[in-house]
Amino acid sequence: MAEEAKHLETGRADRSVWLMKCPTIVSRAWQEASAASAAGGPKPNPNPVVAKVILSLDPLSSDDDPAQFKMEMAQTDNGNKPKSYSLNMFKDFVPMSVFSESNQGKLACEGKVEYKFDMEPHRENLSDYAKLCRERTEKSMIKTRKVHVLEKDNGMGMRPLLNIISLTPGLKEKKKSIPAKVSDMKRTRRDRGELEIILFKLFERQPNWSLKHLMQETDQPEQFLKEIMNDLCVYNKRGPNQGTHELKPEYKKSAEDTSAA
Repeated sequence: MAEEAKHLETGRADRSVWLMKCPTIVSRAWQEASAASAAGGPKPNPNPVVAKVILSLDPLSSDDDPAQFKMEMAQTDNGNKPKSYSLNMFKDFVPMSVFSESNQGKLACEGKVEYKFDMEPHRENLSDYAKLCRERTEKSMIKTRKVHVLEKDNGMGMRPLLNIISLTPGLKEKKKSIPAKVSDMKRTRRDRGELEIILFKLFERQPNWSLKHLMQETDQPEQFLKEIMNDLCVYNKRGPNQGTHELKPEYKKSAEDTSAA
């Protein structure tokens, strides 16, 4: 190890920091804004303003009512990208700290995580976000053809696969069957936003689905699909729809609004 990496700077270890999980479109927009600010003008700004957080408090509510956090992006030229996001705050999580490493290999503890946030498009931007997910899904379904040139192949790669034939002393032919190759293809995870839009459309088709049928419709890994279903759906343990999932009431309304838009 380098000499700088043998020591950990802990001067800011007790500083309170926030940990926020944001969509890919948000992190990409921030990176582009940072790169544009660093490259522009004789005095580049190393810390450009990319968003602002709005905290809403009700002075008449009890202390048990959580504060409402909302984030608004600073960029206005976003197309269909949502500009406003809701920040869902969590306090109950495994204790975590933030560490950094400089270009010289110096390590430092930047603080401990006090709050954890999950970002989601604000309800006023759901129609724009749904349109963005549809465009992204349509682009992912377009398959581009690739041409690969075979060099010094002499036609070997173009020959059909033949069964192996062996001749017995009695001049009888016996065909040796080629064992079938077992497919080892694994299901590939979709983008979470795309998968949520697909699930909303499936629940528009019918209100109740089993996990097995949803896996067949979406072709997604079981564990990944379960995680999203736990957030979006409730599981019917009894009644006429026993063993199936249905959307939570708040998502049923969002799905209806999105389809109407």
